[in-house]
Amino acid sequence: MHPALLSQLNTARLERVAVAVLTDLSTGEKRLVHANDVDDDPLAAELETRFRSGKSGIISVDTGELFIQIHAPSLRLVVIGAVHISQALFPIAQACNFDVTVIDPRTAFATKERFSNVTLEAEWPEEALKETILDAYTAVVALTHDPKIDDIPIRAALDAECFYVGALGSNKTHGKRLDRLRAAGVTDDVLERIHAPIGLDIGAAGPAEIAVAVMAQIIGVSRRGKSA
Repeated sequence: MHPALLSQLNTARLERVAVAVLTDLSTGEKRLVHANDVDDDPLAAELETRFRSGKSGIISVDTGELFIQIHAPSLRLVVIGAVHISQALFPIAQACNFDVTVIDPRTAFATKERFSNVTLEAEWPEEALKETILDAYTAVVALTHDPKIDDIPIRAALDAECFYVGALGSNKTHGKRLDRLRAAGVTDDVLERIHAPIGLDIGAAGPAEIAVAVMAQIIGVSRRGKSA
């Protein structure tokens, strides 16, 4: 690979930006496309599909065949609240190759005994998020029912354009949450990105089933977009 192209690829990895390297299989010529620049590329539709799926592959074009290699950051899940649902959720997310961070200032809940083999931050979210980067490859779920803990990371996730933002609570609880976020200056079009009540509507009962519903919705959004 040409040094200049390799430098661009390494920079993209450090900045957690998805890129595709396109190789002309007849000439060996390569070019790099950033996910943010897909709309201006002649292969926009194909690239958009592959960025969403994360799958590399060979395609046929007028000039021959191209190999599209996708380089995407690892997906991350930031869980606000070291609650029972979180205990069920994090191993499922890890099995789906998500890097998981659990944040909760309540040290009685945020213990290594309850959350082993996971990044655990027993701090207020506004402090923990100074070290935890939120981006378009991050899902954030708020599960405490406590506005003092949930509201700040929800807004931070919306500002960072995280691909998924979900919050636990009934429609009534979510309505109050929306009122608070509107009062804080968040617009309605942005608030529409919050998945609440959280998870797919599968009639889930109990922490384990709710965790399955949440993870299924996260995967659906990551693969298919917000409508999942």
